[in-house]
Amino acid sequence: MVLWLNAIRLAAIAIHRNKLRAALTMLGILVGVSAVLTVSALGAGASAKLAEQIEHLGANVIFVFPQTTQPSGAHGKVGGRLTDRDATALVRESVSVSSSVPLLQTLGQVIFFDKNIATQIIGTTLPYFEMRKFRLSSGALWHPSDEVLKTKVCIVGATVADTLFGTEDPIGRTIRVVRAPCTVIGLLARRGTSAFGEDEDNRVMMPIGSFRARVRPTAPGRADFLVASATSEQTTDRAVEQATAILRDRHRILPDRDPDFAVLAQAELREKQQAIAQALATLLLSVASVSLVVGGIGIMNIMLVSVAERTREIGIRLSIGARARDILVQFLVEAIVLSLVGGLLGILLGTLAMLALARVLDWPLSPPPIAVAIAFLTSAMIGVIFGYLPARRAANLSPTDALRSE
Repeated sequence: MVLWLNAIRLAAIAIHRNKLRAALTMLGILVGVSAVLTVSALGAGASAKLAEQIEHLGANVIFVFPQTTQPSGAHGKVGGRLTDRDATALVRESVSVSSSVPLLQTLGQVIFFDKNIATQIIGTTLPYFEMRKFRLSSGALWHPSDEVLKTKVCIVGATVADTLFGTEDPIGRTIRVVRAPCTVIGLLARRGTSAFGEDEDNRVMMPIGSFRARVRPTAPGRADFLVASATSEQTTDRAVEQATAILRDRHRILPDRDPDFAVLAQAELREKQQAIAQALATLLLSVASVSLVVGGIGIMNIMLVSVAERTREIGIRLSIGARARDILVQFLVEAIVLSLVGGLLGILLGTLAMLALARVLDWPLSPPPIAVAIAFLTSAMIGVIFGYLPARRAANLSPTDALRSE
């Protein structure tokens, strides 16, 4: 214990004697540790943010998209067809699908007097709001009869309301959706940006019948895609299998042919997004770790210079009875102290950087305790690994040769 305490005292004296050099040596470790800590937090925050955004898609949601196929013996490709009846059949014939709705959408101009905005216009049915967890901050949803009667009503998102009405209440106002007048009966609660990067507040929603009659005429019952919901998270896979079988039967798709539709579950989308986020975090962490290696090489370089400068001091210590072990511990402890101080400062800098990024990005960032512990232990290991060679060289010096050095 006395040996180590004495080594720490000598390390503090040596660092104080060369403050600028010690500070520059610590800088590499400081930057490396702070970079690793920040990147780890960003990776965890990105995964949490993605999970939160994917949850906004709805509870156990399943998407069914039309898909182009190549029929046997045909020269051209045939586009898939999805209809309102397909949506009804999914609920009627599947025990694992609790609800299903058709959906039509397009991009168009929405105008209110001299103000206008390009927005996403969606035509659907009432269950869509519950499935996708859309809530109203004011107003009310349309009535089921509005979907049949093609009533001129709509619900707007917060971005649309802010652009067209400013601070005024949009409820009861008449806007022009593409070319048709439409009365605003509801205002959606704010949702922010989706997992796909779209502004979920920049949209206008209306009964699907009204959409077909006044925004974009389609073939009777045609839908751009279907949105379904499984009865529970545990039945999602079974719901996908049943939906696939039902639609293959309805579309008369032979078992050996590719279907003219694709089914994608929310859980599958979550797994893909998280895999991408994890791969990106690993890549960034690998890049950030390089700075730790550079910092370790900097410590080795400075310690080799220190040994060369203090050769005579080492010779004197050896000649008056110091053992090679004493010299080894002295220089090894000095390297570890430099690395640990740099690591602690790096943890502090990384924590401050995380707090700043959390405020700017509005992400749930916080210093992971395991990452802080690993960063501290890693900085200590760097001191041991990169400080051992210079310390060993100092311990192996011959007292006679060391005393001859000037």
